[in-house]
This record gives sequence, C-alpha cells and structure tokens, in this order.
Amino acid sequence: MSKLVLIRHGQSQWNLENRFTGWVDIPLSPQGREEARAAGREIKHIAFDRAFTSKLIRAVETLLLVLGENGGKTPVFVPETDRERLWGDHYPADPSREIPVERVLALNERYYGDLQGLNKEVAAAQWGREQVQIWRRSFDQAPPGGESLKDTVARVVPFFQQTIAPRLLGGEHILVAAHGNSLRAIIMELERMSPDTVRTLEIPTGRPRVYNVDNGASGEAGDAGVLRFKRISLP
Repeated sequence: MSKLVLIRHGQSQWNLENRFTGWVDIPLSPQGREEARAAGREIKHIAFDRAFTSKLIRAVETLLLVLGENGGKTPVFVPETDRERLWGDHYPADPSREIPVERVLALNERYYGDLQGLNKEVAAAQWGREQVQIWRRSFDQAPPGGESLKDTVARVVPFFQQTIAPRLLGGEHILVAAHGNSLRAIIMELERMSPDTVRTLEIPTGRPRVYNVDNGASGEAGDAGVLRFKRISLP
C-alpha cells in the first residue's frame, strides 16, 4: 500500500499581509518556514520515493523544509528542459540517499488575474465584498483576467491522473507540496467532492493531508483509475 501526502505551502509573506498572491512568486514568512519544518516532523515516518511541487518558491521552499526533516534524503530536482537534461540526466539518483523532485506548472496556484497583489480589503472596497467572495469560493466564476477553480481543476487533475497516479499504482510513496486551490482540485477528485462541497473546503497552511492508497480496498474516499484513496489521521 502506498501513501500520498498533500501539503499546502506554509504561510507566505503575502498570506501574512492578506494579499492575493496567485502566480506572483512570494517566499515564505518566518512562520511559514516553521510550519513547514513542523509538518516535516509530523510525517518523518513516511519514506517518500518521489516529490512534486509547483514552480512557485513558496511551495518549493516548503517541500525542501519538509524533506529536511524526513530521514535525511537529498532532494534531486528532475531536469525540466532539453538543456538541463543534456547536463543532468547522466546522474541516476540513488533511492537510498536521494529523492527525485519534479517542479510542475500544472500544480501552480489559481491565477488571480487583476486581484494579484491587492490586499483583500482593498479588493472588497473596489469590487464589493460579496463579489470578491464569489470569485474566491465559487467553482466556475473567475476574477477579471484570472482563473476559476474549474479552470484550475482542468489543468491539475489530468496531470495527477497521468503522472502521479501511475507512480502510486506502482507502490511509491508520494509527497505533493502545492497551493490551496491546486490541492482543492486534487482533493475534489480523490474524495469525489461536488462543486458545492468543495466551495467550503479549507486547507490550512503547512498541515499534511495523508492518504492510504491501494488498488482495491473499499472505503469512503474516491478513486483515480483503479486506485482507492482513504484519508488517515497522523499518529
């Protein structure tokens, strides 16, 4: 039985400042770094085989801090471009000492368009608090120039099904460090949440969400192909 761990990045500097972040590349706050370290200690008993993260530094930094508490394996970033592969593919990772990490655009946060960089109170004053809340929590309504959660699901779920699910099927333990909305997209798929249900799903920063994964067990959770996912509590 493999394990899947999802973790939203620790508090970012713009989380602290109550600003819409989206694809703006903002680092973790000091509190966010400690949240990531604490998360790593919570899941240090899981020996991960591979990790995935977004292209954004707050998720990458979270991943590295989590893995720093997880058995001492060295993260090795998988080459992304042809030029990187030319120089990097000759080096095979040693599974006993290293863990391959993939940075993936599909796992980026929802793109917030014209809201990016704005304080949420400023946005509420400009467009109205009710409208901003609709943009934040509805499934299919996007802010001006941005993505809806439906748009985010359309890029995240196919990546999960095509890239992560086969590795889980092969028995690997997988860590995914990403963002509130990209993780909502994955959780919606795994737990068979409806658009109405996922609107109320809150994912706190720096808290691991752990699933047992197998290819035939019954349970309350959903599936991806032949896989079954059941959320478990940490010890």
